Amino acid sequence: MRVLQRDLTIAGFATQISGIFGPVTKRHVIAFKRQQGLIANGAVTTRAAKVLLARVASIEADPPSTTTQINSDGTATAPAAAPAVVQEVVAAANRIIAKPYVYGGGHGSFSDFGYDCSGSVSYALHGGGLLSSPEDSVALESYGSAGAGHWITVYANAGHAFMVVAGRAFDTADYGGPNIPGGSGPRWRSNPTGNLADGGGYVVRHPTGL
Repeated sequence: MRVLQRDLTIAGFATQISGIFGPVTKRHVIAFKRQQGLIANGAVTTRAAKVLLARVASIEADPPSTTTQINSDGTATAPAAAPAVVQEVVAAANRIIAKPYVYGGGHGSFSDFGYDCSGSVSYALHGGGLLSSPEDSVALESYGSAGAGHWITVYANAGHAFMVVAGRAFDTADYGGPNIPGGSGPRWRSNPTGNLADGGGYVVRHPTGL
């Protein structure tokens, strides 16, 4: 069981190595099997085990980048080694990169015409199941746990918020582009901490465990 949990983690489904086949382990088995085109249930069949072992061997033979990659169309690709929840956050952020900046956008509902800084961060975190309702930048000052995270870090103060996911910023302010697509609104930025140049005295937080 511990080997299974270790292999799931390496495959991108961060699983506590407890030695117990609990609900989280089962959920990650289902998610992995769905990703691989197998019947999505919690049974660790011989075929599923072989596919998982092959995936782990491939990753260990060619260690992936640990930095989010910004693509030519402005979307981002999370590192292959990132936990599934981190990949879901990146995928959610990608869904709104063409939205315009709208002050207060994304505060009343995750679904909106446009987004401001905290609305953008809230939307992306919600996409990974890390936030149940939108939060403004002040509320994000107490989000999750204190300090920088390994995969995701949120920077917030009374006037602005942005986040860094595996080395790339997701931000409505352009402190080190690219600004693709053009215009205003949430975009992926290559400089993860460029926004700190505004001297805003940000509170640094992260999703607990990430």
